[in-house]
Amino acid sequence: MGRTKVLYVVAGLLAGGFVVSLLAAGKLSNLQFADSSGTVKTVSKGGVDLSNPFFASLGSNDRSCASCHDAGDGWSITPAHLQQRFQISQGLDPVFRAIDGANCPSADVSTMEARSSAFSLLLNKGLIRMTRSMPDNGEFSIVAISDPYGCAETTANHPALYRRPLPATNLRFLDNIMWDGREPDLQTQAKNATLVHAQPAEPPTDAQLLQIVSLETALFTAQSDDTSAGSLSARGGKGGPAALSQQPFFIGINSGTSFTSSVFTLYPKWVRGSNAQQAIERGEMLFNNRTIRITQVPGFNDVQGSEQVMGTCSTCHNSPNVGGSSTSAMMNIGTDSPKPDLPSSSIVCTDGTQLVTTDPGRAMITGKCTDIGKMKMPGLRGLPARAPYFHNGTAATLMDVVNFYDQRFGMLLSPEEKADLVAFLSSL
Repeated sequence: MGRTKVLYVVAGLLAGGFVVSLLAAGKLSNLQFADSSGTVKTVSKGGVDLSNPFFASLGSNDRSCASCHDAGDGWSITPAHLQQRFQISQGLDPVFRAIDGANCPSADVSTMEARSSAFSLLLNKGLIRMTRSMPDNGEFSIVAISDPYGCAETTANHPALYRRPLPATNLRFLDNIMWDGREPDLQTQAKNATLVHAQPAEPPTDAQLLQIVSLETALFTAQSDDTSAGSLSARGGKGGPAALSQQPFFIGINSGTSFTSSVFTLYPKWVRGSNAQQAIERGEMLFNNRTIRITQVPGFNDVQGSEQVMGTCSTCHNSPNVGGSSTSAMMNIGTDSPKPDLPSSSIVCTDGTQLVTTDPGRAMITGKCTDIGKMKMPGLRGLPARAPYFHNGTAATLMDVVNFYDQRFGMLLSPEEKADLVAFLSSL
């Protein structure tokens, strides 16, 4: 490759935010990137060591952890930057590997046009394909699959599941590891992820895994500046990753008799700020206090023993100033419903229950019919950098997220209230 081509590729990757994995050595102390709402920033005590195995190819397909966990995308991946990487590399960037990046592992990837079609879910929604064997002695079976891709590898015993890569940052606040909570610890997660996604001849060493986990658990990522409101730490604001890194957390920190709906306390001093700052503060108050009739949510209503619970956004997103779950709860809010671009599985449970889902979720681990569709609640910090949202990328924007909840739970939000909630979520 000539010098001009090399510079072109490097410039394109820098523009796309795919910076950290591009560099080979040294440390970065200031990871800061523009996103749809302003600036997202990562801090790490001692800096980010680029010689860490997180950034190295540990397998046979040139991938590293950073292939799907890009600092410029809030340590996940986004369609906008994936599309840039596709165009620059002609669809040959390591993230585009048919084993899990294509809609079907056996899809034709022989030409750029074929690759564009084969990787459409990755390119348009940032989805990685995975399969799991049906659990032994499970309480349900898949009796039919409707697959828009006609993939031979998608079967009733090995259904295809398409999920967004979770951020490899803010891991000190984890309640469950992976969308379905299947991993017992981060070291096991790093090992299994390498074995599946990097296709190594040998598993990573314990020393490499410890280095990866050490890097990940030292990362804190959040919005630091807002396009309209300015610095999120101005006028007494507590936005940004530095304040986040000091946030106390333990499982159960906001539960039982200690529960408070005032989960986010970042911007109370902005009640007298600029118009943009006041909108963020109003959104924070709506998140904490706006009443929601929570109904038909497996993993919540059945646990509470009530068909209807009057709560708020913070009832479930209850981890203080983070917004994940502080109680390891897993729920099904309905995002697994049939979608035209995702395979759907028709399921029959041993108790006679019948349903259709695009992802059985936690049930693929436990085998329980009551766990079908249940997923973890990811933390909310750094949201603007890592659209689209939900486990299957079905909400393209934060306004789409707000509209989903407004319709799902009949919140009757006014246009102004929706805008304030989006302003707040965009500041996280």
